[in-house]
Amino acid sequence: MTNWESRFSDRAQLMRRSAIREILKLTAQPDVISFAGGLPAPEFFPVERIQEATETVLSERGREALQYSTTEGMPELRQYIANWMGAGEMSISPDNILITSGSQQALDLIAKVLLNDGDTVVVEEPTYLGMLTIWKPYGLHFDAVPTDRDGLIVEELEPLLQRNPKAMYSIPNFQNPQGVTLSHQRREQLVKLLVKYGVPFVEDDPYGEMRYEGEFVPSVLRMEAAYRGSTGIDGSVIYCGTFSKVLTPGLRIGWVAAPDALMEKLVQCKQASDLHTSTINQFVTYEMVRDEAFFRGHIQKLRQEYRARRDLMLKLIEENFPAEVTWTHPEGGLFLMVTLPTSLDAGELLKQAVEQKVAYVPCNDFFIQDGVRNTLRINFSNARPEMIEAGIVRLGNIFKEALVAAPVK
Repeated sequence: MTNWESRFSDRAQLMRRSAIREILKLTAQPDVISFAGGLPAPEFFPVERIQEATETVLSERGREALQYSTTEGMPELRQYIANWMGAGEMSISPDNILITSGSQQALDLIAKVLLNDGDTVVVEEPTYLGMLTIWKPYGLHFDAVPTDRDGLIVEELEPLLQRNPKAMYSIPNFQNPQGVTLSHQRREQLVKLLVKYGVPFVEDDPYGEMRYEGEFVPSVLRMEAAYRGSTGIDGSVIYCGTFSKVLTPGLRIGWVAAPDALMEKLVQCKQASDLHTSTINQFVTYEMVRDEAFFRGHIQKLRQEYRARRDLMLKLIEENFPAEVTWTHPEGGLFLMVTLPTSLDAGELLKQAVEQKVAYVPCNDFFIQDGVRNTLRINFSNARPEMIEAGIVRLGNIFKEALVAAPVK
């Protein structure tokens, strides 16, 4: 018999299952109220519109939609994304857009193209677990920038950039897991540093359209280009986007926008990976988004529904969580992060929570530093209002009882 453990590559030895995906297995029972996954609400998926779009694609362009396609992706969809991202302020070429199988694949391709074993990458603290799952097997060193309610603290960044890291990664809008947004002022500071040091900056923006309050903040991509006096994608910013949150994650349509030299390597890498993203899924996605009345109306509906769920959750947290607990107030996105007193362990309390049929994600794996065990991420988009009401009350009771057993000193 083959000893497979001895045959694994060094990189494979560093791979781990996603902690979130493992928690979702525990919450698969229909009676568990799950705030764990970063899931859109399935009741708002445009099922009928997808069915109509699929029928239109198959009847009008079926042979194209069912055939192999170019690695770069459907030209019309790439042009749509280029126009959408430019928003009349940038002149983005579709040649700078690569369609990917979700933005998660975009992060994987970027890692394969840019990162070597032992490279240094700058991230915010805490950072997105999905990125860490992909990039950690490269044996990287992560330099973490602290964050607060306005996102990463840019004043702490320059000493790290002076060390010439290989890349920097961030979710500026409604960050996962905290839900915080990098302020306009800090983005201005950030782009100056990016131009000064030329470090590749990966701007991951899966939630940007899901804003519920506050003023729109331009992307780092757009602000960096404007600072250089450019209107194209020709700087140090690599932008990752997705339709998963504004249409449906099941279609797996994302994209990466990157400068020409990097795009060529990303295309080569994707060719070697999967040839191209599902052709029919691209066609169906384009058929929906090109209907501006539908697409904009659908996004507006999601904003209204998710804002109501966020507001309800924040209200219930205020009423039910003990005074020693704090939490973020996201202006958009899908998450908020709760910070417990350091006497409590969010991972241990999850066991009690699951017993009481409610679940969340402990955030210890989102942190670069070890020993942060008192934070948790709660998703507000997926649970219906009545589930939010019951689940937050249960969590409040769990936290109150835990504080009686382990009071703050």
